[in-house]
Amino acid sequence: MSFTGKLGWDSIPFHEPLPLVSAGVIGAVLLGVFVWAWRRGHLPYIWSEWITSVDHKRIGVMYCLLAGVMLLRGFSDALLMRSQQAIAYGNEGYLPPDHYDQIFSAHGTIMIFFVAMPFMIGLMNFVVPLQLGVRDVAFPTLNSVSFWLTASGALLINMSLVIGEFAKTGWLVYPPLSELRFSPGVGVDYYLWALQISGMGTLLSGVNLVTTILKMRAPGMGYSRMPMFTWTSLASNLLIVAAFPVLTAVLGMLILDRYLGFHFFTPEAGGNQMMFVNLIWAWGHPEVYILILPAFGVFSEIISTFSSKPLFGYRSMVIATMVICILSFMVWLHHFFTMGAGADVNGFFGITTMIIAVPTGVKVFNWLFTMYGGRIRYTSMMLWSIGFIVTFVIGGMTGVMLAVPPADFVLHNSLFLVAHFHNVIIGGVLFGAFAGFTFWFPKMFGFTLDETWGKRAFWLWISGFYVAFMPLYVLGLMGMTRRMQHYDVPGWHPWLLVAAFGAVLIAGGIACQIMMLYVSIKTRKDRVDESGDPWDGRTLEWITTSPPPAFNFAVLPDVKGEEAYWGIKAQAREQHALSKLPDYKAIEMPRNSPTGVVCAFFSTAMGFALIWHIWWLVLLGFVGAWATFVVFAWRDETEYEISADELKRLDQERRRSKATLLDLPQDALS
Repeated sequence: MSFTGKLGWDSIPFHEPLPLVSAGVIGAVLLGVFVWAWRRGHLPYIWSEWITSVDHKRIGVMYCLLAGVMLLRGFSDALLMRSQQAIAYGNEGYLPPDHYDQIFSAHGTIMIFFVAMPFMIGLMNFVVPLQLGVRDVAFPTLNSVSFWLTASGALLINMSLVIGEFAKTGWLVYPPLSELRFSPGVGVDYYLWALQISGMGTLLSGVNLVTTILKMRAPGMGYSRMPMFTWTSLASNLLIVAAFPVLTAVLGMLILDRYLGFHFFTPEAGGNQMMFVNLIWAWGHPEVYILILPAFGVFSEIISTFSSKPLFGYRSMVIATMVICILSFMVWLHHFFTMGAGADVNGFFGITTMIIAVPTGVKVFNWLFTMYGGRIRYTSMMLWSIGFIVTFVIGGMTGVMLAVPPADFVLHNSLFLVAHFHNVIIGGVLFGAFAGFTFWFPKMFGFTLDETWGKRAFWLWISGFYVAFMPLYVLGLMGMTRRMQHYDVPGWHPWLLVAAFGAVLIAGGIACQIMMLYVSIKTRKDRVDESGDPWDGRTLEWITTSPPPAFNFAVLPDVKGEEAYWGIKAQAREQHALSKLPDYKAIEMPRNSPTGVVCAFFSTAMGFALIWHIWWLVLLGFVGAWATFVVFAWRDETEYEISADELKRLDQERRRSKATLLDLPQDALS
């Protein structure tokens, strides 16, 4: 056995310039950022205040940053696919089949696991403790470990670009294609270990946020007073806790098949490949709702805030959320009606799929009724929300079409399915992530984003989406299947040219978002959020300064009513005075810890070694990760104290900004 296992010089694709050039550009950018931070003297700050931070707010921001970076990588794959299909009529195009297969597998994997998931978990991490009126999540250091394990998985996926290869199986690695007999390379192994590592981080994050919501709420914050985003976050994380062990188990079985010669999914040796499909979708369909439920919460907060009205039908929204949470585990078989389970089974899952559309419809009508009669402010966030309602309803209707088994037999595995999936993920999850990021950006960084560039980004994104994906519905009805590297049907070519133009429009939307960030950062002194409440918000995160202090609240708020902060503002205006000065007491906050990043370092090394069969490095990585946790467990000082005087000083600054916001005299502070 070689010292480097299966790793050798032939593992680097010198014969393929595209991945090497891409990796070179990425490496140059990372090196440039590192040199800039080093020369400016920012590295100690980045290490102590971000990389080792256990503050839920900074971890949430890092999740969103990871999602943004991976969005660029995943979208570059989408541009490659769209351009390949636009020119590959009657010829092979410019991407060889081997490379094209890796691109569509990487695109789906990255967009779901390393864009959509980190974006939603990042927003939940940042916002939920603030909305609950508490100082942090239940397990702060575990929160850091969760993020860095997710980043570790993303790093392994990107390493496959230049060291070895990625899976050529599609984003869900169906056997028998993913078995060792048909995929002897390391591509499937990269997929398996990246997802096992990042999936563990996601599961730990789910446990953390469920515990936080159920056990750590401000006084008076009962379940019936929780903001809608917190409710949808609870439902999403309950699904994470229930569904991700299934993903871990099914990928673990495939690992045993590939590494130890087991036969879970090899039919010739008594296995059943359809059991993999069953299990992966028993995780996969709840995963769709893990992503979309927090987006529903984002839109609920934004539509209520910018309609200047309470959310219509709050209790029905809560019930609809939890009904979706339960029903999401009863619809997974609609992903493979063509398996041959029989009419009775297909009929049952078709009906449950139609039923789950009902609570979603309740939400849509509640959003519309919230806007009805309100004083709507058409900010970029509100545009994302309205665009979401229109787009998601179309995606939902096509989903109900696919829920009819006879129709699905015609449309299964066609581009109609691809269009539907992107209809709900882009129109729902990504639009929600962009809206939420813009909405809470002032709370994260203390200044607002440029609205002009934000609105330009919205219009390019939504027009690009329709131009890119509506033709795919037509192509699906015309019989074009997905994952085709080239084709010879003349009727398909014009529609694929239109779809490629749509991808270019979306690229313009992403460019506008980058410009929005650049312009906003450059002019941040002119757009500072002095009040902590730039949108006239209704929930508790807007009672803090922007950005909030490490401890969030000097004294935990006493919640009265469904819209806690709105009620506090109304009372202050009525009494022409802020609430009485509280009794400040010293508090303890968790110390920052390098446990997460060190653990991720050893996890990455261990995952890479398992992929390439470098067994000594596997052992070294395992021992290192274990030792990291032992050192963490034996720490003597785990918290630091913030004095009552310091709390009073910082809270007085907050109270002054709130008095100014509400046009109260400064003598109303005490």
